Amino acid sequence: MQNEAQSSINALLAAEFKLSAAQVEATAGLIADGNTIPFIARYRKEATGGIDDVTLRDFDERLTYLKNLEARKTEVLRLIEEQGKLTPELQAEIEKAVVLQRVEDLYKPFKKKRATRASKARDAGLEPLAQLIWAQELTTGDPLALAEAYIDADGAFPDASAALSGACDILAELVADDADLTALLREFTRKNGAVVAEAADDGEKTVYELYYHFRESAARIPNHRILAINRGESEGKLKVRVDTPFEPAMLERRYLKKPCIFTDLLKAALADSYKRLIAPSLERETRRELTERAQTEAIKVFAKNTENLLSARPVKNARVIAIDPGYRTGCKVAVLDETGKLLDYATVYPTPPRSDAAGTRRVLDGFAKKHNINVIVIGNGTGSRETEECVAEFVSGTPIQYTIVNEAGASVYSASKLASEEYPDLDVTTRGAMSLGRRLQDPLAELVKIPPKSIGVGQYQHDLNQTALETALAASVENVVNRVGVDLNTASPSLLSYVAGIGASVAKNIVAYREANGAFTGRSQLKKVPKLGDKAFGQCAGFLRIRGGKEALDNTGVHPESYAVAREVIRRGEIADVPALAQELGVGLPTLRDIIAEIGKPGRDPRDDAPPVVFSKSAKTLDDLSVGMELTGTVRNVVDFGAFVDIGVKNDGLVHVSKLAKRFVRHPSEVVAVGDTVKVWVTNIDRERGKVGLSMVSG
Repeated sequence: MQNEAQSSINALLAAEFKLSAAQVEATAGLIADGNTIPFIARYRKEATGGIDDVTLRDFDERLTYLKNLEARKTEVLRLIEEQGKLTPELQAEIEKAVVLQRVEDLYKPFKKKRATRASKARDAGLEPLAQLIWAQELTTGDPLALAEAYIDADGAFPDASAALSGACDILAELVADDADLTALLREFTRKNGAVVAEAADDGEKTVYELYYHFRESAARIPNHRILAINRGESEGKLKVRVDTPFEPAMLERRYLKKPCIFTDLLKAALADSYKRLIAPSLERETRRELTERAQTEAIKVFAKNTENLLSARPVKNARVIAIDPGYRTGCKVAVLDETGKLLDYATVYPTPPRSDAAGTRRVLDGFAKKHNINVIVIGNGTGSRETEECVAEFVSGTPIQYTIVNEAGASVYSASKLASEEYPDLDVTTRGAMSLGRRLQDPLAELVKIPPKSIGVGQYQHDLNQTALETALAASVENVVNRVGVDLNTASPSLLSYVAGIGASVAKNIVAYREANGAFTGRSQLKKVPKLGDKAFGQCAGFLRIRGGKEALDNTGVHPESYAVAREVIRRGEIADVPALAQELGVGLPTLRDIIAEIGKPGRDPRDDAPPVVFSKSAKTLDDLSVGMELTGTVRNVVDFGAFVDIGVKNDGLVHVSKLAKRFVRHPSEVVAVGDTVKVWVTNIDRERGKVGLSMVSG
């Protein structure tokens, strides 16, 4: 049975992911053996056929779902069999189900329910009367007279009318438990239902006024509107429902066989079944499905944005003055050398109420000369505009450049236990300024210290399934960390914890070993780290780099298991026929190609291919903008309806999805990614609300 189930799962996976049976079997086997996704994607390409890390994660998620589905089928079959009600037909229906929902629909009639109107009627002995009505065979006679035999004089059904009502309750539940009907009506609701929203208080002005008189097809409503409506409902500002053009005749055609003395009762039972039992359930299901769909896509966008943000190009050799703007308490300044080491710090007051621009420039000038500064970084939060004006005036005529960085999550990090452990003698504001500067120097190394959902490159993150969001974002961080590689001798525990095969505790052990024994000189030393066994070493070794160590290959992405092959490649020099050499050396062609690429560019950082950082914007306030102006900006966030671009003013401008390209764009991620440098044109300026509309299409 298990082999049959596994074969069925493999066949589904092969069809859904367009993979061969061998690929599916090998990939599932590697996952079952405890190999990490980054390791499989990078070092087991021959087995998987080169499946990338993103697809592998989708494969793993789907594999888990299908295994859980098979387990639930087995459990449901057992439960029904224990009741003595499992028929060959029902067993076949359950076994061929491909979604969990179908299994639950089939199990519903056999599931123990809390007391219902139907169960009370059954307990009172009205099941035979219900069956008599359902048979629809009597064409003459009086229903009330027939029901006299089922009266429960001392109970809840003291007369014939009550007995008929009780029997109809049994029939209503019978119809509601019909799995095939449920499937049909579910699909009908999906296709024909409409999401309807209205104001909880029509006179109240809120941000949800767009939805005060709202109706849109459930099949076509965009994900961001679903999430907005859900939030409005949760805040008590909107009332939401799902409407369908349901007609009772739909059920009557299915269940009414021929005219009989119970026809009117049956019609009433069918109508009651839909209104009282089926419709509310379908409405809940539809809302849940829409929410899950919207959340799933929002999480995917959030994860992709996070991955792009973490993949941003580091600014090398940057000696930085980092400024965390503020008003009343001033702007915190941190001075960093090329490695991110803190050299100096201070507080300046270019913003109201002091507006001491001259004093600020004196402090900046002192730091710039003392520490040979070449870059100034400004956080984009409160007070950013006034701070930028002061900095722009200061750098004018000097070789110093400046840029704005997104400060989302900086306060979370600065107040965290991790930050206090790293810099116990500094206050939270100075730590925050340091974080901003380090984001420019090495975005990946700094941003991994912050919970991914606090980085702020998505929408409605607080409304999403937090477990699913955290899992997806952690996977994105893991993808980037392992794609880039990590310097074993400088990486923080936060960064190391995302390396394949290394968790938080082992990461701390690596750093503790490094501090106790000095810098690692070879990857093999990792085996001396407590709790880092052979399995973990195999998973992590290829992603860790050692610069200037005893073994040059330790500074490449070549896995230690392939060192012998790599040395032979180095010995031979120029390779004329790579496939022939792969065959000769007994190594897979993808692996050999990766080895050759790594040897050709040892220590290469793949982030060097990312767009460069944009320095010194020409626009600083809305007053500097005019419709039609051409600007260069950096994409800060990508959402369902467009992309937010930093053009130098306080708030990012929005390029609506319709203005990203001349062609039709289904989703903004087809055109732009977080971190991209783009050319935009101003289309409209809303000075009252501080909003700017942009277009990436000229004219």
